[in-house]
Amino acid sequence: MIDLHTHSILSDGDLLPSELVRRAKVKGYRIIGISDHVDATNIEDVIRSILKLSEKMEYYEDITILPGVELTHVPKRLIREMITLARRLGIFYVVVHGETIAEPVEEGTNREAIEGGADILAHPGIIVEEDVVRAKAKNVLLEISGRQGHSLANGHVGNLAKKVGAKLIFDTDAHSPSDLVSEEQARKIALGAGLSADDFYMMQRNALELVKRVIEGRK
Repeated sequence: MIDLHTHSILSDGDLLPSELVRRAKVKGYRIIGISDHVDATNIEDVIRSILKLSEKMEYYEDITILPGVELTHVPKRLIREMITLARRLGIFYVVVHGETIAEPVEEGTNREAIEGGADILAHPGIIVEEDVVRAKAKNVLLEISGRQGHSLANGHVGNLAKKVGAKLIFDTDAHSPSDLVSEEQARKIALGAGLSADDFYMMQRNALELVKRVIEGRK
């Protein structure tokens, strides 16, 4: 399992980063990204804290940890600036909280995240085809979500992405230990969205490509 959208107590998750990593490893994960919620008020503090993991990775055996952030309910006019700031502060990758139908996210957030160069657009809800085309052109991964509520639009996202040829990624958006899933459970979520097992494994390969690109870029 590769999962690049999880949360720790650095935002609204239940677990310390180390415990989250340990539980993910026991669940069968080989790579976990911790991408806590940030906006203009806490981005410096969260990135400073989560990057400490990158200094201790040699102690975490048989699992790779990727420090990220998720820009959450950031005003759309600030998204591009915040993505740039996150990268300047040294974060490995950026997720943007998309226009999920489960929350009142500002309309236009999906497009700004894509145009601003996010790595992953999380749970983008009833995303329009024009923005899926943009995501393909910008190589932004569109998320199939394992999280309750956010997962309601998985079928729509998957169908449009396959039609256009945009890349998908599977993430749990885990906030608690019970949100972490095995590879088998993740595959079933993809099947429930009308995708195939091959589609799921392609999502995992897309995630791995992002991980390799990010790590290579820091050498």
